[in-house]
Amino acid sequence: MDRRCFAILCHLLRTIAGLTSTEVVDVGEMVVMFLHILAHDMKSCVIQREFMRSGALDGMYIKVNIPASDRARYRTCKGEVATNVLGVCDTKEDFVYILVGWEGSAEDSRILHNAISRPNGLKVPKGYYYLVDAGYQNAEGFLAPYRGQRYYTYRNSLALKMHLQRRKSSSI
Repeated sequence: MDRRCFAILCHLLRTIAGLTSTEVVDVGEMVVMFLHILAHDMKSCVIQREFMRSGALDGMYIKVNIPASDRARYRTCKGEVATNVLGVCDTKEDFVYILVGWEGSAEDSRILHNAISRPNGLKVPKGYYYLVDAGYQNAEGFLAPYRGQRYYTYRNSLALKMHLQRRKSSSI
């Protein structure tokens, strides 16, 4: 696509579709990312790495030692006794929200619903989306992958290495 066609497309999306720039991403960059995904069958993790524009939300388990009477609630699907921690990062990979203390048996979507419904809970800025894993549902402000789609097909991919390194760093 030449520059003139691109400028016309951006203008039409602004005026007819009502697409607006955000603090972080202008309309032109939004359109470039969208066209890049369509033209090259890119996955969200690749776009995140190339454009550095995606916030993310993920949960992780931390093993805990609790009284025997409470262990059943804290038992994960893998049989470990753990607490579930929800962490949310912005586009600069800074933590903007952390929720701790949920039982290991709690479903991700239940924890997210609780985080959103709290008085000082998680707020998603208008026009933004957090990338979430398949344990969550698509909703306003949250973008989950398609069901049945494998996003980490290569064990040694750069995106997977970066993800695992960040997870390892956050658990230290």
